[in-house]
Amino acid sequence: MWYWLLKHVLVGPLLKLLGRPEIEGLHHVPADGPVIIAANHLAVVDSLYLCLVLPRKVTFIAKQEYFTTKGFRGRVNRWVMNATGQVPVDRTGGQAGGDSLAAAARILRAGGVWGIHPEGTRSPDGRIYRGRTGVIRVAMQTGAPVIPVVLSGTDRMNPRDRRFLRPAKVRISIGRPRYFVPADRYGVRQATDELMADLVRRSGRPYVDCYAATFKDRADAA
Repeated sequence: MWYWLLKHVLVGPLLKLLGRPEIEGLHHVPADGPVIIAANHLAVVDSLYLCLVLPRKVTFIAKQEYFTTKGFRGRVNRWVMNATGQVPVDRTGGQAGGDSLAAAARILRAGGVWGIHPEGTRSPDGRIYRGRTGVIRVAMQTGAPVIPVVLSGTDRMNPRDRRFLRPAKVRISIGRPRYFVPADRYGVRQATDELMADLVRRSGRPYVDCYAATFKDRADAA
């Protein structure tokens, strides 16, 4: 219930006002059955806009800290995550990756929509970075289609150095579903690269063949 109240009454109207979202390809999202939404990642509000424009409930795998952080902001985050049915996973241990993929598989086997940003973290400069292979491994394991989604404008609305949102045109382009058959680890890597190439083509943004976190660490060390 809270998911739909937040979407249609409490938060969604503000996002519509600030971003005036323009959506392309919404008909590619199936009305039912498991599906994976794989989107580029420019800003914190990306997931909110995906939830806003997609007609079905989208579930993300959220890091445990969103459910355990103390203070007022922590309580707000925890309430939102619990109220909207997001799934907490501890991503600090040795089994973190496996636990996340298992949680994603459960969402899909229940016929749900799993949202993921294959880059694993926000792009530090707007370019698209090398994708993590988890999205393809789950797709191959479950048979769920992967729908590539490109967001633009969210980085202007929600810049890293700004605390508050500001008006900016948001565009969301949704591609055709892609299906992946089981493959070895080389095939998984190749399929992941093909998915990222699709995001690059749809966005018109440059591609960087390294992980975004690695690039950011190098930049911080420079």
